Amino acid sequence: MVTYKIPQSVLVVIYTPALDVLLIKRADAPDFWQSVTGSKDTLDEPFEQTAVREVGEETGIDCSAGTSLATCLHDWQLENVYDIYPRWQHRYAPGITRNTEHLFGLMVPAGTAIRLSPGEHTDYQWLPYLQAAKACFSPSNAEAILLLPRLALSKDFA
Repeated sequence: MVTYKIPQSVLVVIYTPALDVLLIKRADAPDFWQSVTGSKDTLDEPFEQTAVREVGEETGIDCSAGTSLATCLHDWQLENVYDIYPRWQHRYAPGITRNTEHLFGLMVPAGTAIRLSPGEHTDYQWLPYLQAAKACFSPSNAEAILLLPRLALSKDFA
């Protein structure tokens, strides 16, 4: 039985107080730099739970309830809907062509240790937010990073 990805995902922009942004390089697409992303495991999985899980799996950063970073994960209350890239279309059920991506920000201290999932990512870098936006392969990821100065300073997400 084939298990297809659910076309509902998260994008988590991980950043420091100086607005340096963590980018990770995809293992299945050389030179594709991105923020943490990932699909829900089940339709009823809350987006926040997906974000916490994906951050942990892809970077080794634990922002789950009860940790010092739990209050640093913020739901930006924004979503992107985009066409699924043809190279990854086979991961979704036939007829599914669009994905809904829910945005989060996670502020971490400078120097936070990163432990990549080797099957998913091969390298990481911290870049000032403008450089990070330029380095992203995904336009929606770049747009989310460009919102960072406004969202990071917002009383709703601070």
